[in-house]
Amino acid sequence: MGRNRLIILLIIAILITLFFAFDLGQYLSLDYMKLKQTEFETIRQQSPWTTALVFFLVYVVVTALSLPGATVMTLVIGAVFGLGWGLLLVSFASTLGATLAFVISRFLLRETVQSKFGDRLAALNAGIEKDGAFYLFGLRLVPIFPFFIINLVMGLTPIRTWTFAWVSQLGMLAGTLVYVNAGTQLGKIESLSGILSAPLLFSFALLGVFPLIAKKILEAVKARKALSAYTKPDSFDTNIVVIGAGSGGLVASYIAAAVKAKITLIEKHKMGGDCLNTGCVPSKALIRSARFLAQSRRAVEFGFKTAEVDFDFADVMERVSRVVKTVEPHDSVERYTGLGVEVIEGEAQITSPFSVEVNGREIRTKNIIVATGARPFVPPIDGIDQIDYFTSDNLWEIRQLPKRLLVLGGGPIGCELAQSFARFGSAVTIVEMAPRLMIREDDDVVALVAERFRDEGIDLRMGHKAKAFRLEGERKLLVAEYNGEDVTIEFDQLLVAVGRAANVSGFGLEELGVRLTERRTIEVNEFLQTNFPNIYACGDVAGPYQFTHTAAHQAWYAAVNALLAGFKRFRVDYSVIPFATFTDPEVARVGLNELEALEKNVAYEVTIYGLDDLDRAIADGENFGFVKVLTVPGKDKILGATIVGEHAGDLIAEFVAAMKHGFGLNKILGTIHIYPTWTEGNKYAAGNWKRAHKPDRLLHWVEQFHTWRRGG
Repeated sequence: MGRNRLIILLIIAILITLFFAFDLGQYLSLDYMKLKQTEFETIRQQSPWTTALVFFLVYVVVTALSLPGATVMTLVIGAVFGLGWGLLLVSFASTLGATLAFVISRFLLRETVQSKFGDRLAALNAGIEKDGAFYLFGLRLVPIFPFFIINLVMGLTPIRTWTFAWVSQLGMLAGTLVYVNAGTQLGKIESLSGILSAPLLFSFALLGVFPLIAKKILEAVKARKALSAYTKPDSFDTNIVVIGAGSGGLVASYIAAAVKAKITLIEKHKMGGDCLNTGCVPSKALIRSARFLAQSRRAVEFGFKTAEVDFDFADVMERVSRVVKTVEPHDSVERYTGLGVEVIEGEAQITSPFSVEVNGREIRTKNIIVATGARPFVPPIDGIDQIDYFTSDNLWEIRQLPKRLLVLGGGPIGCELAQSFARFGSAVTIVEMAPRLMIREDDDVVALVAERFRDEGIDLRMGHKAKAFRLEGERKLLVAEYNGEDVTIEFDQLLVAVGRAANVSGFGLEELGVRLTERRTIEVNEFLQTNFPNIYACGDVAGPYQFTHTAAHQAWYAAVNALLAGFKRFRVDYSVIPFATFTDPEVARVGLNELEALEKNVAYEVTIYGLDDLDRAIADGENFGFVKVLTVPGKDKILGATIVGEHAGDLIAEFVAAMKHGFGLNKILGTIHIYPTWTEGNKYAAGNWKRAHKPDRLLHWVEQFHTWRRGG
């Protein structure tokens, strides 16, 4: 805590201590105020403005310091100044005092609370940022909620000070009116509990929920307005039309069909989407073959004199195709038809919020889920259109190994494919504009991956900005800027892997007026609704994550919210999102890494266990990498985990479960792990944390106890 905070905290502590030490509360009691009522009225008649100022300032101080007595003062002000002036005086004094208490709480406590409990408060913070005024207004209308607690708690949230002030002024007005009016009859009041009758409290409670009801009404009005230009059919052909049969679309269809809803799934190209046909499945098949080849070159490490692998790259790519064909039935038309989904192969066109056309047929639908995915983004670099480049979409057509492969982009896709081609024998160069590979990962993570890449002969050109492509006869050249100078890189084939762009055009979104974000993804709310309440979006087309498993995760929310619209809604949960990059070594992560913790100003401790110490890793000859866990300082609560090494994508699951279900490193340490397995690395990381937090003082006394037991 900074010096200024300590000074303010000390001043407040002294003032509160003096208040109770000198029993100043007796002067704010109901009996004392009734006793002095006549005297106060006389003073007010002699010096009205001075009296008003004194009452105002005392009220502000009492409220700002959260001291007892504000209620009694409200009554007395009503008795002394009457209803009109009393209401004006108390209204502004209470607002100013509450705002000061709010500011004090924010200044002294907010940073500490948010740093320690930011992950738990994420949903609350998001709700306050969006609807804080509604919530505060509702609380202010209900006098049964202690206002001083509201002041202090709201100071810990992201609500703006001005919003807090004016909403408080408005929200407290009704309660203030009741108390000031009661104060005009102060002589008849025997206790504070008699002021608010049960019917009056019930009325205030109804007022308190009014803002939330009003919010629901506003949402309904907005929804009605969005749909007002379109004629709603009297009946529907289907409950949901799902556009796109990738991970999101397939899961949404599966879930809806499982609860016996009528679902129509439309796909214009191939079932399974990018993941099956051009992404996860073929890339992992290629990575596996490349890894086998790389391991064969390490024969001596495993006790063999020699090992040779004779291969034809075309055969490897045919194997990749066979793997896709083998997985294909899982996502096939036949399977989903068997599940009760109507599958249509064709190009969908959204013609209204209630209708979709495909193959000349109009389908009337109660809801639409857009799951059209994304495509590789090709940057508008001068001359790139002259190059017959590859992306992750068309790479799988290749049958001849490139002699020199230039990979544009050092993200997960670029890194995975670059390493695979290098292992097959291509001279691979990665050109990345950022200063390092995998820019969202920690430095120590990237260093290990980059070390392996360099050992395998990959030329890493970090900090190189691609400016232009040139053809000089048969030569293909990239001109890149590095440290202010132009650098020329020659290559035979180009792989563009700089990111993906959402598929948002060509099927009616623009014509309908569905809003997009700045990143050109579909704008959705926390329920995955677009600005049309019955049109939902999930997966890569909606973001914010472009992973197959998050598309499936969102699909559940989109399907359930669509089917239960008007009855129940579920906010999509992004609190625990794991992901992996399948390089060798693999990189897997869940939650915060150090880079993100620093960006978000989240306090953390780091525990690392090196996999070079793990028995199974040594036996497998893969003793390379580490398990790194971020925890709340002094506690075993996991903020995030990163694993670099063999099977990282599998090992991370234990930390995913821990974060999802709220158990910490002590529980992982107390769980039996089979020996010798890779999962022991997680347990040993937990053990390292435990050793760093051992109770030294207690152990000292335990040592003395054992010495005494030995008779020493």
